[in-house]
Amino acid sequence: MSDRSSPILTYPEQEKSPLSIRAKALVFADPQSRALLAEVERIAPSLAPVLIHGETGTGKELVARHVHTISGRKGPFVAVNCGAISETLAESELFGHEAGAYTGAVGSKAGWFEAANGGTLFLDEIGDLPLALQVKLLRVLQEREVVRVGARKATAIDVRLVAATNVDLAQAVQAGHFRQDLYYRLNVVSFVLPPLRQRIGDIEPLADYFLEIYAQKLGFAAPRLTADSLAALQAYSWPGNIRELENIIHYALLVSSGREIHPEHLKLSAHNLSTPAATSQRAPLAEIAHQLKLLLGKDQPELFNTLEALLITTAYEQTRFNQVRTAELLGLTRNMVRTLLKRHGLLQESDSLAVHS
Repeated sequence: MSDRSSPILTYPEQEKSPLSIRAKALVFADPQSRALLAEVERIAPSLAPVLIHGETGTGKELVARHVHTISGRKGPFVAVNCGAISETLAESELFGHEAGAYTGAVGSKAGWFEAANGGTLFLDEIGDLPLALQVKLLRVLQEREVVRVGARKATAIDVRLVAATNVDLAQAVQAGHFRQDLYYRLNVVSFVLPPLRQRIGDIEPLADYFLEIYAQKLGFAAPRLTADSLAALQAYSWPGNIRELENIIHYALLVSSGREIHPEHLKLSAHNLSTPAATSQRAPLAEIAHQLKLLLGKDQPELFNTLEALLITTAYEQTRFNQVRTAELLGLTRNMVRTLLKRHGLLQESDSLAVHS
């Protein structure tokens, strides 16, 4: 079973958008995810703009919502998909308009910035924002005020901006599709949300979560994933990330007829399954986890000692036998490193004493 102590973020309005490509849950069980969560929670209380990079379906909006939740801001969280708003109405949507500002504007209307006043405005897929609006967005961020379309007077705002993108904005700047000054303004704090294939430790708890949610909706006890099924999920490349995992688990529940989910119940695309020839393309931690499962399936009573020796030996050689660097590399104290070096015959007692002399 997965580690249920790992924090899980969920999308609060998932029932309103059942066909959304957004991730509906995000878990922090994998070491990469735990490190990201610590970084997010350290930065969230500040007022600095945040830029989140990540593929579609990785959970960028959930991270943005978490930033808002723990930021202490009392205003609302407002999410806007820049790629989904009409270019002709985008300025009015973001900054608002006054009555008569254009044909059809029968009354005044506050834009998304004013709606998020005192809180957080999340601009998803900000790389899709037209260049003309990028100029106006930059001004809003600099002046902390908006001017509605058709208005002569600016309105002061207090908004924390969190933006997200699935494209490389630095490359977009070089290509002339994104303003460099706006990029620098947004990129004060940036997070990279790795794709699911690089967060192999998150797959099992996410799968268990979706099993429980959909089993509850269907009115029966959640089945468990067999070891082969879990291995298949962990070997998959997940082009659709968390949203694809949710769909596959939902489908498996519908076609299974028992207490277990077997590989044949998983609708995994053969094109995206890892093969021995493609092993080198698997993420490093995913590859380690895959090989570890193979080792655990064999009778090796000294496996822990062997792996510990391999880790300390490789790190010691990598740092050219420097104890301080080895400790930094492994996140251990120097005393712990010396203990491990002596345990595995890499450091003689005389060498240890010489360090203290």
